[in-house]
Amino acid sequence: MQKASPPSIDVLCAGGTLTIPQLTLPARAWRILEMALLYVAAPFAVDRAVHGEGVPVFIALLPVLAVVVVFLAIDRSFSLRRELSRGFSFAQLGSILAVFAVGGGAVAAYVAHYHPALFLEFPRNRPETYQRIMLLYPLMSVVVQELVYRTFFFHRYGVLFGGAWWLAIILNGVLFGLGHVVIGTPLAVYGTMATGALFAWRYAMTRSFWAVFLEHTLWGALVFTVGLGRYFFTGVGILSWR
Repeated sequence: MQKASPPSIDVLCAGGTLTIPQLTLPARAWRILEMALLYVAAPFAVDRAVHGEGVPVFIALLPVLAVVVVFLAIDRSFSLRRELSRGFSFAQLGSILAVFAVGGGAVAAYVAHYHPALFLEFPRNRPETYQRIMLLYPLMSVVVQELVYRTFFFHRYGVLFGGAWWLAIILNGVLFGLGHVVIGTPLAVYGTMATGALFAWRYAMTRSFWAVFLEHTLWGALVFTVGLGRYFFTGVGILSWR
């Protein structure tokens, strides 16, 4: 990691990335190992802690979050202020809303048609809890997930992919799905793989934390609203319908 250059539009990086390192072969190998530990080994360790030892999921996730926060705090090639100051265009907003309208509408229609007993069960049967989740989910979950899986991932590991944006986006989606293995349902893993790839693509296009924050919030709200929330909660340490 001897030299660094300012980021360009052709290089995968975070919105808050100030410089792009030119990695030596050992440095690249280290970052790949680091990525595997953080995004593959850690989720399975969290799953073991939650379901094997009964540790509340938020407590089990704290070491992972701490590692990311420390890395970003001490990294002089990253600026959190710059990351959080980047907005996105009206065209991107339109794209976010259009994708959500089509995809979210299809999901809602599917649940309503094939699983009518589940449709809107949360807002209908537990309105107070539903309102709290709608308020707290973006602040306590979306912010953390996007910081770890988009901001940190693209800042720290984007350089590994060169011009292979598609590979970074697919891998990010897969890793995002693995990050939800603790929930214990296939739908949670595969569903978040798909949305994770969408969020990764959006971030690569905009380099905007707030663009993916908005998109992630919309899709999360959809899940809890249309009746799929039971498949996206773990039973240890947080609310469960099981």
